[in-house]
Amino acid sequence: MDGGDRIAEVLRRHGVQFLFTLCGGHISPILVGAKRRGIRVVDVRHEVNAVFAADAVARLTGVPGIAAVTAGPGLTNTITAVKNAQLAQSPIVVLGGATATVLKGRGALQDIDQMSLMRPHVKWAQAARRVRDLVPLLEEALRVSQEGVPGPVFLECPVDLLYRADIVKSWYTAKSKPGRSASLQERALAAYLDFHTWRMFAGADAVPPSTPRPVAPPPLARDELRAAAEAFARAERPVIVVGSQAMALPGEARGIAAALESLGAPVYLSGMARGLLGAGHPLQMRHARKAALKQADLVILAGVPCDFRLDYGQNIARKAVLVAANRSEEEMQKNRSPDVPVLADAGRFLQALANKIADGPRRDRGAWVKQLRAADDARDAEIAGKAAAASASAEAMVDPLHLFRRIDAALDDNSQMIADGGDFVATSSYIVRPRAPLSWLDPGVFGTLGVGGGFALGAKLVRPETETWVFYGDGSVGYSLIEFDTFVRHKVPVIAVVGNDASWAQIAREQVEVLGDACGTELRRTDYHRAAEGLGGVGFDLRSTAAIDSVLAEAKAAARGGAPVLINVHLAGTDFRKGSISM
Repeated sequence: MDGGDRIAEVLRRHGVQFLFTLCGGHISPILVGAKRRGIRVVDVRHEVNAVFAADAVARLTGVPGIAAVTAGPGLTNTITAVKNAQLAQSPIVVLGGATATVLKGRGALQDIDQMSLMRPHVKWAQAARRVRDLVPLLEEALRVSQEGVPGPVFLECPVDLLYRADIVKSWYTAKSKPGRSASLQERALAAYLDFHTWRMFAGADAVPPSTPRPVAPPPLARDELRAAAEAFARAERPVIVVGSQAMALPGEARGIAAALESLGAPVYLSGMARGLLGAGHPLQMRHARKAALKQADLVILAGVPCDFRLDYGQNIARKAVLVAANRSEEEMQKNRSPDVPVLADAGRFLQALANKIADGPRRDRGAWVKQLRAADDARDAEIAGKAAAASASAEAMVDPLHLFRRIDAALDDNSQMIADGGDFVATSSYIVRPRAPLSWLDPGVFGTLGVGGGFALGAKLVRPETETWVFYGDGSVGYSLIEFDTFVRHKVPVIAVVGNDASWAQIAREQVEVLGDACGTELRRTDYHRAAEGLGGVGFDLRSTAAIDSVLAEAKAAARGGAPVLINVHLAGTDFRKGSISM
């Protein structure tokens, strides 16, 4: 086996199904070795989307997502996605090609200090120096990506460790060629290269892949659980906020949902936790979270830090008991120290808490749930009224509130959604209801634009029978529209909806009001649907409210037929999210 085969065999043993990449000579043996072992090699049009796709796979399966990219610019192109995965706590492994070991630092093509580049953005970074390093380092990388707080890791794989020994020797022989008339210096170089090659390959077969072992989440301390249970039992107005980190063990999503039902407290879901309780569970609240937190006497943050999304902890009443379950000590203590800190997996904590209180006395919190439900329903009614008024008064183009109400009505029960944008996509989160656990993917705390193409690719490959939607702003679609070529080549039929208002609207709204100038925020009402058609997909141009339902039905039918679809929706102006910019 060459080095690429060795890497591929480790991936196969660890249950990896997909390898995302953009080809390069530095990594070709990895790609070929993976294909030989039944791992699906999916090549994208920009390396950043290889990592975004790997991120989506990791979130949905719990198996680390794998991306292999070539040296130099191939690796630098991944940085945004790697940083997004770090902040979103997604377990991914980036395999980076590199120049030959003997040429490192000598001005070889695409040779840069890749370790210094990657270390600030990953949990772990190592460079293989001998073929025998590849297997144990990759096994360690896979383990580290999942343990504790999950996150991205990086393994540098020099090109001369990936090809067969005879090929590498032929490269070095061609470089030295010490004939009879060779100088002492040339003979010395030839001898050094011969020794270097021997050392690189020595003992390669002495380190075979080991049997993978499950990576256990952080354990839950009994004292922490008891304190949380006692606080919950005393509370009259509890609120539970569940975030993406609580979904770090995707296979336990149903158990977490059952635990929340058993606890019986009002629940707010965010990030990857959206959809955990289905589309219309009576305990799930979607609006007026700030007011609920200020009235609560107990707040449980399950995998959620007190960052800007909770106004740095200011949304939680000072008199409320704060229970925070988190794998990260730093996140758990951020901006506001919890009264009951639980350093453990948040999903496991919720399940253990439900079991702990199952046999104890149950406090009647029906009035509290009813109060929050009334506020939630009132906000839904308000949005529905605004949508109806806007759609009735619009002479041309489409109101985004009405559009998303129709999309929500058209969604298949077996559907998943990817959010990639600012104002338009944030509007969707008020209206569209994910139907099941792990059916909503957004970038996370980094707020990264451009995740759409990669996330959709990974999500649809993991769940080929699931109706997959991508909500794009007309700004964000520019980052990954080219991946429609990837969707077509790899037969990945997603439905993309582009909110086209010819503006970076979330920025423009505040910028124009405060500074009086739209500089840098203006776009065109571009024919994005034609671009999708040119790349082999199906495009729709949606300009009127009356056509929404028929276009959605045609788009769904085209996707069922195997074609990726883009709906270019020309939006009317809206001030629905005025004043919502985050800092």
